[in-house]
Amino acid sequence: MEPPGAARARPLPPLLLLLLGAVCLRPALGLYTVNATYGDTIIMPCRQEVPDDLMFGKWKYEMTNESPVFIAFRSSTKKSVHYDDVPDYKGRLSLSENYTLSIKNARISDEKRFVCMLVTEDNVFEEPTIVKVFKRPSQPEILHQANVLETEKLKMLGECVARDSYPEGNITWYKNGNVLHHDAGAVVIHLENTVDRSTGLFTMTSSLQYKPKKADAKAQFSCSVTYNGPSGSETIQSESLVFDVHYPTEKVTIQVLSQSSTIKEGDNITLKCSGNGNPPPQEFLFYIPGETEGIRSSDTYIMTDVRRNATGEYKCSLTDKDLTGSTTITVHYLDLQLIPSGEVTKQVGEALPVSCTISSSRNATVLWIKDNTRMQTTPSFSSLQYQDAGNYICETTLQEVEGLKKRKTLLLTVEGKPQVKMTKKTYLNKASKTIICHVEGFPKPAVQWTIASTGTVINQTEETKYVNGKFSSKIEIAPEENVTVTCIAENQLERTVTSMNVSAITFPETDEAEDRNDDNTEKVNDQAKLIVGIVVGLLLVALIAGIVYWLYMKKSKTASKHLKRQNMSVIIPENTYRTIEA
Repeated sequence: MEPPGAARARPLPPLLLLLLGAVCLRPALGLYTVNATYGDTIIMPCRQEVPDDLMFGKWKYEMTNESPVFIAFRSSTKKSVHYDDVPDYKGRLSLSENYTLSIKNARISDEKRFVCMLVTEDNVFEEPTIVKVFKRPSQPEILHQANVLETEKLKMLGECVARDSYPEGNITWYKNGNVLHHDAGAVVIHLENTVDRSTGLFTMTSSLQYKPKKADAKAQFSCSVTYNGPSGSETIQSESLVFDVHYPTEKVTIQVLSQSSTIKEGDNITLKCSGNGNPPPQEFLFYIPGETEGIRSSDTYIMTDVRRNATGEYKCSLTDKDLTGSTTITVHYLDLQLIPSGEVTKQVGEALPVSCTISSSRNATVLWIKDNTRMQTTPSFSSLQYQDAGNYICETTLQEVEGLKKRKTLLLTVEGKPQVKMTKKTYLNKASKTIICHVEGFPKPAVQWTIASTGTVINQTEETKYVNGKFSSKIEIAPEENVTVTCIAENQLERTVTSMNVSAITFPETDEAEDRNDDNTEKVNDQAKLIVGIVVGLLLVALIAGIVYWLYMKKSKTASKHLKRQNMSVIIPENTYRTIEA
């Protein structure tokens, strides 16, 4: 049956028809290849120059051992196009005016030898084109992954699958980026390719059996597919995977979990035992100093409020293997003993030995503090004074151990009975006299002034500040006659009374030294003057008596001579002799 348009063309000469049939069966000598991507449009130009006397052009495809199949016809005179009724190409063909053939939606079945035929009245021209179709496979992925790999056991790691490839590709396995090669007993690789009969596309499947080592615990496994594409060889990589590799514990370690680098008494200690296997062991035996048997526990063991006897070597081991780890723990301690301590009361002048004894796990520093002021030396009391009273603290610290500090306190009280001495001050330009009562004692004595002759209490007094058990109380008086002033000092221990005679004489007097003290009874200026007057009077009496005696003796000698002449004697009365002697 003639195609449309061809029936209206001039009939071909018999010789040309015979030649055309012979050419159709003859293999083409020249080869031109078109590379197409699966699903794209195949474009095949007719590589023969279009002659001027062209009648029509035709496209056919040829397959080995099969008759050619015509698929497209175009008349040069009528400009009409006819597509043959070939099911595989129905609706997919397009033939242009320059006889370029386009095939939409490239398939694997389009991989054939196509021929462009240009026919004139005298000749037939043919140009063959070979069509190659390529399909990029999907990204390979590892399926049927092993959940766990065990060392020294050959096990299926997984399958690397790459789908829908044309032509078929090749799969390669990698560990940490290095190619894995078949190694009997350690690496076994099996590749299998299948084809989809409806599409002609290949699926490549490669399985890997692998015997891991401990070093493979974090190894990254991957695979790739290599295939031939339109532009040459191409490779697509899969995602990397890390498999859980199980291996036995070969080493056990024990460590101390603590917030501080050192441990002191009262701290809590957490011991953690671990094994280097995978999975790690979950149960251990802990060996504690002083315990004869191991204590079964999880990977941690807690001790609270540890004491110094917890110092020693700690061990842990597996419950089913003789693998042991050990560590040494030192529990630091610090003891302080202050003798005496607490509240201590002593009398002034007493001795008080003080000792602060330290016992510690390391060398400790000791310092003394009195009333919030650091002391340069250790306190020592051979004779207590009032200024020795105060709050003493002995403090010791272990510098290398955080928070290890101890302190004890001695609250020392120094007591004393009131000690009193009185002094007097006079002034040239004042008629009054200042009487001072110097008081020493603890607790602080209360002071009262009185006039001895009348019992009058003097309330107008002035006191100095009470410091180190001492203070002064003074009064100012201008007596019109000689008086005796009494200073009374009293605390819980004793009452002390001291008096002083104050004369009404207003002439200037030498002040008494303030540090004189005659056992609480001071001989004051008025008494001294009285004694001086008496002494001077006695001296005058003695002088007069001497003169009288001399005159008497002179007279006696004269009388004696006279008596001798008269043989008479004179007797001197006894009382008269004693008076003169005095």
